[in-house]
Amino acid sequence: MMKHTARTLCATATLLWALLIPATAPFQAALAQGLGKPTVTLARPKLVTQARAKQQPSTSPPPVASKQKELPPRTPFTAAEDAASTIAGIPEARFWADSESDFQRALPAPGPWLVLSSGGEDGAFGAGLLAGLTAAGNRPDYAVVTGVSTGALMAPFAFAGPRYDDALRKAYTEVSAADIFEAGSSTGESFVNSWPLKELIAKQITPELMADIAAAHRSGRRLFVVTTNLDAERSVVWNMGAIAAHGGEDAIKLFRDVLLASAAVPGAFPPVLIDVEANGKRFQEMHADGGIGGQFFVAPAALMATTSDYRLPATQLYIVVNTGLERDFKVVDRFAPSILTQAVGAAVKVDTRMMLSLSYAVAKRSGVGFNAATIPASFNAPSQGAFDPKYMGLLFRTGYEQGRGATPFSAEPPPYPSGPSRQPSHIEKTGANQ
Repeated sequence: MMKHTARTLCATATLLWALLIPATAPFQAALAQGLGKPTVTLARPKLVTQARAKQQPSTSPPPVASKQKELPPRTPFTAAEDAASTIAGIPEARFWADSESDFQRALPAPGPWLVLSSGGEDGAFGAGLLAGLTAAGNRPDYAVVTGVSTGALMAPFAFAGPRYDDALRKAYTEVSAADIFEAGSSTGESFVNSWPLKELIAKQITPELMADIAAAHRSGRRLFVVTTNLDAERSVVWNMGAIAAHGGEDAIKLFRDVLLASAAVPGAFPPVLIDVEANGKRFQEMHADGGIGGQFFVAPAALMATTSDYRLPATQLYIVVNTGLERDFKVVDRFAPSILTQAVGAAVKVDTRMMLSLSYAVAKRSGVGFNAATIPASFNAPSQGAFDPKYMGLLFRTGYEQGRGATPFSAEPPPYPSGPSRQPSHIEKTGANQ
């Protein structure tokens, strides 16, 4: 019974992992270890202490697993306390994503909005698109920038403006999986350890960038990043400009922690505990991937509903989808990670298309121009593994060329595919189309 429960938990984490990281070779290898599949080959020696060749049958007894370090217990708190919780000293730092009144109070004067979706390494597309828009002289100062998961990681650079285009390019073309996570280093809360990503965020979110974000916030613009409060099962919108404007070491730590949390797929990456207080009591909330609540964020769900008459206070709505939307054919292995990642990959594409259709309807209802940029269906470059720099470089270039072209955005959501799924021309599927 205990073995069955452990395998079920691993499979559940695999499902969530697919929201951020495609099922490339290192990913499936790590999952195979967690699910107990005996034969594993890792493609990236940097990801583990020692890369191992495919094991041959042996009469030697299997190694004894090291004892997991016990994590300290959490301070208990109630739903009412969590609902009333705030960030000490920065009460304007966040609001619940389902709070219509808080959302509307946080908004600036009308202007163009930029919405950045989830997508893991495929964020290279969005990074390239923004650089291409800059090169073409067609990039406005967005009044609102929102980001979820990988979109959250690029959102500060997009918000701060074109002077950070090179930093954004490097973040999506000069990193590898070893800069994002360490496999073979379970934390007790996840399959892998995300300390490399934490360090990368710390290097990228500099005091200079914080100062520029704070200045933009004081001018009336808004930067929103979404995480999921796992304790409450509710999405949280973080007012990152307000955090930056507060200043100080506590603010920069919180800013970095929110970015790490927004990309923390439960079970795959460890969650992030964030200090809060309510009625004089201090405790920690558990935050994880913002993509759990939706692939991108425009407004609270009730305001997006077809039954609502809410009108977006924007002049243009720009949505950048960092996820391939084309259906790919694959004969799926009879192995849980392969089955789950193929199923979730298909579900994410459907969910993203539905969100695009809903956003299109809201924009039309609001009299706002709708603009969607998606990875071209023709992009089918091979990937050698998770966060392959060569693959990301090609995708960045694709986004760049689209951004500086005559039609970087479409005025309608991409058409739904019909007919047979396409057959990839190479052995390993691309990250964009996982």
